[in-house]
Amino acid sequence: MSPAPVLEAHVSLRPYNTFGLEVTARWFARFASVEELRALLTLPEVQAAEKLILGGGSNLLFTRNFEGVVLKNEIRGLEVVDQDEETALVRAGAGESWHALVQYALGQELSGIENLSLIPGTVGAAPLQNIGAYGAELKDTFEQLEALELATGRLRTFSGPECGFGYRESVFKGPLKNQFIVTSVLLRLHRQAQLNVRYGDIQTTLQDMGIEGDPTPRHISEAVSSIRRSKLPDPAQIGNAGSFFKNPEVSQAKFDELKGQFEGLPGYPVPGGVKVPAGWLIEQCGWKGQRRGPHGVHDRQALVLVNHGGAQGQDIRDLAYEIIASVREKFGIELHPEVNII
Repeated sequence: MSPAPVLEAHVSLRPYNTFGLEVTARWFARFASVEELRALLTLPEVQAAEKLILGGGSNLLFTRNFEGVVLKNEIRGLEVVDQDEETALVRAGAGESWHALVQYALGQELSGIENLSLIPGTVGAAPLQNIGAYGAELKDTFEQLEALELATGRLRTFSGPECGFGYRESVFKGPLKNQFIVTSVLLRLHRQAQLNVRYGDIQTTLQDMGIEGDPTPRHISEAVSSIRRSKLPDPAQIGNAGSFFKNPEVSQAKFDELKGQFEGLPGYPVPGGVKVPAGWLIEQCGWKGQRRGPHGVHDRQALVLVNHGGAQGQDIRDLAYEIIASVREKFGIELHPEVNII
């Protein structure tokens, strides 16, 4: 029998957000199983309050104290549940670290998520925004997930099409926002390596690592991890939430028009248009390395907003909106935050 859930009052959230912002939660509780979550949802304080599901806290910007209840997902578990000659199904608890899942897959000699190495956060957060990097997205290997409906306490299974995956989007950020809590994710991974080395600096990094011939999924993981460490600051050293903005997509006509005005404008073809690197746009507006006292823009990656120590969330939010306005004025392109602003 599971122990009774513990609901704590007035808890600091500084250890639970990678910006390192000093804010508090009116109520705070952890759950490590579906049963514990259901028990928490029966408590009057939880039923009456606004709810925030917390994973790794790596995609959040708190601009205020949270007056509701923060429920920290700590459901663990990594296992191969089925396999055939070509693929294996891997189930992961939503409270597992995403990178721990990548490492588990590599240990099982499975490929498909090595390009998503070192992405911060938990497994349960991954499908909410269809995480992606270096030419891969979660949806590429996604099979299904289980989620608990807050209103009823029932578990429901969602297939890929039911999740409505888009670029950093899913139904859980849209029509079903705040209605479900992901409890586990099932991925279909490849037993025979199907590697993607075309994107970004992967090939160059492999060469720098002395990898000749056919790389392995572990080699790809190591290369991606090296690239991420070189470009993105460690939240343990300086508060940040990784890439703050989504890369915008524009029509081919808009891109061609801008290309005539701004030599060197990079772009990557996508269905229906061209994806433009937000970091390049921000850097062209002069923001890279700018500092506003305790907060600012990272000096190596203009996509990253940072807390140098003692910053307020609302100041970081206001800086983000200034950046959005300047990119709109210079390029006529609207940037959107990837980070969830609360």
